[in-house]
Amino acid sequence: MQKFLITAGIILLVTGLLWPVISKLGLGRLPGDIVIKREGFAFYFPLTTMIIISIVLTLIFRFFGK
Repeated sequence: MQKFLITAGIILLVTGLLWPVISKLGLGRLPGDIVIKREGFAFYFPLTTMIIISIVLTLIFRFFGK
């Protein structure tokens, strides 16, 4: 459990530090991402982005898990 928490923390830290670079790749603004903007309210649900990230992480974990 300790290794998992340390690894998850490092991944979150690296992602946070690299966020300006990651945001320039276009993730988060793909077709299929749900954006609702109203006066005084904004709702954003990155559906397509989450699916792509899930597929990539699944492939990475399956590749390195064996």
